[in-house]
Amino acid sequence: MRLLIAALLVPCALATLIGLVVLWPDGVATAPPATAQTPVRAEVTAAQATDCTPGSGEGGCVALVVRMADGPLPGRDLVQVVPVEPSTPTFGVGDDVVLGFSGGDPTDPGSYQVVDFQRSGALVWLTVLFAAAVLVLGSWRGLAALGALVLSFVVLLGFVLPAILDGRDPLAVAVTGSCVIMFAVLYLTHGPSARTSTAVLGTLVSLALIGVLGALFSVAARLTGLDEQTTTLIASLGTGVDARGLLLAGVVIGALGVLDDVTVTQTSAVWELRRADPGMSAAGLFTAAMRIGRDHVASAVNTLVLAYAGASLPLLLLFSLSGQTLGDVATSQAVATEIVRTLVGSIGLVASVPITTALAAVVARRESPEALRV
Repeated sequence: MRLLIAALLVPCALATLIGLVVLWPDGVATAPPATAQTPVRAEVTAAQATDCTPGSGEGGCVALVVRMADGPLPGRDLVQVVPVEPSTPTFGVGDDVVLGFSGGDPTDPGSYQVVDFQRSGALVWLTVLFAAAVLVLGSWRGLAALGALVLSFVVLLGFVLPAILDGRDPLAVAVTGSCVIMFAVLYLTHGPSARTSTAVLGTLVSLALIGVLGALFSVAARLTGLDEQTTTLIASLGTGVDARGLLLAGVVIGALGVLDDVTVTQTSAVWELRRADPGMSAAGLFTAAMRIGRDHVASAVNTLVLAYAGASLPLLLLFSLSGQTLGDVATSQAVATEIVRTLVGSIGLVASVPITTALAAVVARRESPEALRV
């Protein structure tokens, strides 16, 4: 059985390595768009209501005195006029902000624009709190999980994004990157064993199913992938990007994390059932584990749908005010994309339960009592 698992996984691992070599970006840095601004950190030292147009007497704006912490003239104060509107954030004294420097005259306040708040401090503390919670609950396994999380970001930032920007096929890059993440994360977190390999096999099959369904239904639904963000990206790069491929890449990567959760849980459930009752048959293991899997997949699908709905909440609110019928809204490009993304991911998630459970039941039934305790 272990030889059979190796015979299935080794070609997949080799194909992943070949994909890395073939799709690896050339290393030529992509030039930023001409309209890109250089971020400059600053602090608001004073704020006063003022006219948006000098001398108009209409008000409607606030004049911020900001002191730059870096950039071309660190320590210099300058005045920025910001409109007070529902669509703009409210800035006050003491706020740490980010200015966008256009690259013009550094002494001219018009060369700068208040674009955002500084958030690094809060994000660092939140990351520390998250890491502490994982370590307290997971101990050494939690440390391995954190290492796997870092590795996932390394693959995304070091391979997936540069390769797509370098003109590689987005779907091929996403599949290759997902396989790298899957192999590395699962084996690093759970260790090399027949149980982990079974979860890897279940994830691979389910991921392939999601890729095929995503490709089929994106064509059937005539999804172009040309949403606002993708259009902006194409305009910034100045070159063509496979927008539909980018859409499918997002489907594959977005579903990977939930698939890992389901396949590992189902495999662990089968192993624990086999350990509790060494005489249980493969059919009995499958039946018992499927009862666990049905409960798990019901909550996981709801989680996936709510995650996509939460990410698209402003878009859904905008469409709810458009006066269009539900059918018109659902079949529009933006909403139909999210529907296909959600339902394809959910189908793959549902299918991963019987697939992984069946594989785990066959493998676990042939494991020795000593191997089950590992």
